[in-house]
Amino acid sequence: MPSSGNSYKVRLLLALLGRRVEVVDCEYGSADLARAKAVLPYGKVPTLVLDDGRALGESDAILWFLGEGTAFVPADPVVRAQMLAWMFWEQYNHEPVIAVRAALRTYPERAAQATPERLAELLERGHAVLQVLEDRLAGHDWLAGDAISLADICLYGYTHTAGDRGGFEMARFPAVNRWLDRVAALPGYVGLDG
Repeated sequence: MPSSGNSYKVRLLLALLGRRVEVVDCEYGSADLARAKAVLPYGKVPTLVLDDGRALGESDAILWFLGEGTAFVPADPVVRAQMLAWMFWEQYNHEPVIAVRAALRTYPERAAQATPERLAELLERGHAVLQVLEDRLAGHDWLAGDAISLADICLYGYTHTAGDRGGFEMARFPAVNRWLDRVAALPGYVGLDG
């Protein structure tokens, strides 16, 4: 799903690793055909189908599979656990607020759910979530350890569009913005529409 941050973070890691992949567009509606054919393990995207036909679902599990044995997975077990903690935090705390507010503002089929009260509540919660990132990144270049990891790729997916798509006040988070620039400057980087 090209507009999805969860799908994008998989495409971004593949690009940073220099790995080629065939992308099948499952933007709204076309996913029904794939689901009917049992291609999507959990009935949703993203899904990575391996050359042998096995399918992997859930964006962070796909990141782990692709990142294993690369510099994106820290060798130190404590830093690796910190990386995983950030990835779990992203799916439980960050994505349900940052991505949901963006979806309510972006997709016409979600407009009925975009009440002023809900948008205001998500804005407040989102700013608190972004402050957690700001606090970490104010003293560090990367989320886990001293080098980029899967945690950075994972959280970049929805954070980099939080201002434009979600309407969050990103000027409040200078360390987050510097981090976003660091990720975007990586060799092989592709944007959401790339």
